[in-house]
Amino acid sequence: MNTIIPATLPIIDLHCDLLVYLTDVPGAEQNKVEEIGCALPSLMQGNIKLQVMAIYCPTKAGSTNYAKKQSEAFKLLAEADNSLTAVTDLEGLQQALTAETTGMVAAIENASGFCEENEPLEDGFKKLEKIIEDVDRVLYISMTHALANRFGGGNATTQGITRDGKMLLDYMHGRHIAIDMSHTSDALAYDILEHIDKEKLDIPVIASHSNFRQVWEHERNLPAELVQEIIRRDGLIGINFLRSFLNNDAPDAILEHIKYGFAHGAENAICFGADYFYTADEKDASRLPFYFPDLVHAGISYTYILNRLKEELNTAQLQQLAYKNAHRFLERIWSKP
Repeated sequence: MNTIIPATLPIIDLHCDLLVYLTDVPGAEQNKVEEIGCALPSLMQGNIKLQVMAIYCPTKAGSTNYAKKQSEAFKLLAEADNSLTAVTDLEGLQQALTAETTGMVAAIENASGFCEENEPLEDGFKKLEKIIEDVDRVLYISMTHALANRFGGGNATTQGITRDGKMLLDYMHGRHIAIDMSHTSDALAYDILEHIDKEKLDIPVIASHSNFRQVWEHERNLPAELVQEIIRRDGLIGINFLRSFLNNDAPDAILEHIKYGFAHGAENAICFGADYFYTADEKDASRLPFYFPDLVHAGISYTYILNRLKEELNTAQLQQLAYKNAHRFLERIWSKP
């Protein structure tokens, strides 16, 4: 078995909610490690070289204003004198892997962030262009969150795609923006794939922060057929660190999800999608704790996982998980004309 010191591996992570925290929580600060697992000191400690920053909003009146604040927060973070650097092209991606700072790129979690339920879709697309202008590049778009919206059904529903959802996919064709399956219903996920194939659309497919339903039965986890579709389409599957998506009672469950991925053809797709967000305002005690002790923040979690796996995965596999799969995916979709 090859030996490796996992703490020295660069990390690429596909999902966190730092922007929501900074714009929505009174007194929020980017360095408060006691309040959010992806605070800047934790990202630096954990050797995260590229962190995807989600722009999230619920589907309700005012959703686009809520998202706009986050795109502006991303821009402010990129311009501030801190340890973050915006990564928007291949040159920046290469530099990020060896830089002393943490790179960041934006994504949209719920298309209600650029298009409210009762406004013209054309106006929504204009707002999307403004978000992209603010953040320079959007890595992926999730059509929905847990519930349904004008585009389709979220993971807590059984609804499929709508006419507006198909039009959003048509809009995304050839724009080097991935469609994210982490919050779709199963029906919406399959409808998305069907429309992409029927219309021969050039849209990368990922699940930015989802685990495997074969390991833990949960609506937020991917069914086996969808796992294979993402693999077949050269997509990514970002392993989520939340206890409820791993196994409520098994601290080592994250290792089982990762090993399942490697054993079932996802060796070129699997990566990290930790999903760190602000949890202190949670009123449902049954959801606590959100993370197992070894996964509570970015400064310790990736190193813990890689150290635990180094007796079962070889050096190349650990590198694939840590950064190489995500890096290769980004190189592929960002290098297209």
